[in-house]
Amino acid sequence: MALNTVGLGLWAPAVEPQVSYISLLPALIVCGIGMGMFFAPSANLIMSTVRPEEQGIASGANKAIREVGGAIGVASLAPVFSAQGGYASASLFVDGLVPALWVGAGAVGLAAALALRMPRRHGADGPAAGLATEDAPADASVAI
Repeated sequence: MALNTVGLGLWAPAVEPQVSYISLLPALIVCGIGMGMFFAPSANLIMSTVRPEEQGIASGANKAIREVGGAIGVASLAPVFSAQGGYASASLFVDGLVPALWVGAGAVGLAAALALRMPRRHGADGPAAGLATEDAPADASVAI
């Protein structure tokens, strides 16, 4: 998430009405790497904390939460964009985009700071511990 904050922070000052794609590419690369470093491990974490028979539900819930989060993010930044700019011209678009990028960077940075304050979980509380149920002995193999 910190890389997303950096990427958005690089993107905002680089945006101009006639900016080239190449000029924005470093910021977009940093954002892309940051998203990959967040979404893949978080999906792995979610999938590793449920039993195999619950993975479909967990995957669907993860996808739904990610989509709702994206919708909330867009809905939160749209008023910032429209208060400062609009679609009438390239310069008006940039006038709205830059503050929206800064607000987005601040929100992602705040989320990253809050995530770092979350307590860490230690031990084998995950699906490995949940595989041994009352119906099956602890050393029974589970067919996937």
